[in-house]
Formats: sequence, structure tokens, C-alpha cells
Amino acid sequence: MSESVTPEVPAKKTSGLAIAGLVLGILAALGSFLPIINNLSFILAVVGLILAIIALVGALKGKHDSKGMAIAGVVLCAVSCVVVLVTQKAYGDALNKATSGSEPVAVSSASSTATEAQSASSGQAASSAEAPKTEEKKEEEKPDYSNLAVGSSVQLDGGLTVTVNSVDKSLKSYNDKPIVGVNVTYVNNGQKSESFNTFDWKGEDANGAQRSTTFYGDSQDSLSSGKLSPGGSATGNLYFEDGTVRVCYYNNVFNDSPTAAWNL
Repeated sequence: MSESVTPEVPAKKTSGLAIAGLVLGILAALGSFLPIINNLSFILAVVGLILAIIALVGALKGKHDSKGMAIAGVVLCAVSCVVVLVTQKAYGDALNKATSGSEPVAVSSASSTATEAQSASSGQAASSAEAPKTEEKKEEEKPDYSNLAVGSSVQLDGGLTVTVNSVDKSLKSYNDKPIVGVNVTYVNNGQKSESFNTFDWKGEDANGAQRSTTFYGDSQDSLSSGKLSPGGSATGNLYFEDGTVRVCYYNNVFNDSPTAAWNL
């Protein structure tokens, strides 16, 4: 009597797509935090995700025995894509802040104290029903930093305050050509060092043409350049060509428009 032979069940093959998806997911995850390199990581993650999904579908149909590897590849690639997008946004925001510089957050002038006192007195006389409307209106109004009066100060979000103190249009250069002198002050009320420089400023004429500072013979009180420690201040004069009607302050060389501007 012959013995029955049980046929051997062939072992399921390992999926090459699952292996490729997992490897690409690992590589993408390693570079997903690195700037510039994570652009390549995103491509690897997308390709790996596609391969891992195809491998997972094949495993579910019983074509191979690499379900766990395919799932791991899908998870790694998907997480890598998310990490790349999040980190690139963070790097982009940091770069934008670095190139655009600090933003103005408040403006004050010599008459601001009197104005505030008058507003407070008017507020006390107003009815309680009108008070919320007045506060809401004040919150909606934003200062115009591009048409400030001489004597006004602009505070930036980093703590630096810039003031145009006075203007002298009676000056004349060595060749008897009229010069406009502008006295400015920087005060650092922030927690880190801030820079000051004559190249922060440009003078604008009535036609909208902006020019850098010009030479003035008696310039011993000219604004220099340097760094201000927290709590430090610097005051100096800027000199512009005759016809300058507005002085513009740029707190970053990459800015297309001035951070603040004063009408002379």
C-alpha cells in the first residue's frame, strides 16, 4: 500500500516593491529635517509611497508575503512627506523674517501724551453704550507709518525704536550748495543687539526719487554705524541733497518699501 504524499505549498515571495518603498521611506525620513536636502527627500517619499501602496495591494491579494514591510513603507513615506512640508514652512517663515526684518508695531509723538489725555477725558464724558464702539474703532485704526511727522518715533517688534528728532534745511555744503540735515535716534529696548547705520536711510524728493545720504563738510555729528546692546542708544545726523521732502527708514536691505517714513 503506497503512502500518500502531501504536495508542498510554495513559499510566497518577498515583494521587491515593498523593499524599495521601505528603503525610500527610510532615506526620506533621514533627510526630511534638513533644508534644501528635504526637497529630494520629498521626491523619494512620494515615489516610495506609491511603491509601498502597490506592494500593500499585492499583499492583500495574496501575491506575496510582505504586508508588514509594505505598511511600514507607507507609514514612513507618508510621515516623511508631512515632516518635509512642515519644516519647509518653518524655514520659509524664518527666511522671510530674516529678509524682511522687524515690523513696526507702534508709533508715538511728542503730542501723543496730550492726545491720550484728551481722549481719556472725552471717554469719561461719553456714555457707556458708546464706549465699546469707540474702542472697537480704535482697534481697527492702524497707524500710517509712511507719512509720519518729525518728532515721531516708530517702535519695531524686536524692541528697537527709531525717531526723527529734527530737520535743518539751512545747511550748506563746501560749495555753498544747500543740504538737508536730519537728526535721528535709535534706542534698543529689546533683548538682543540691534544695528544702526547710515545706509538704513534714504531721502526722497518731490518726484519720488530716493537717494542715499550725501557728503557734508562739517559732519562731526554724523550718524555712524555699529551695534546697540539692549538698553543702548545712538544719535546722529544724516545729510541729504536739497529738495528732499521725505526721509525713509529701511531696517533691512531686502525691503522693497520703507519700514517707516517721515515728511520733512
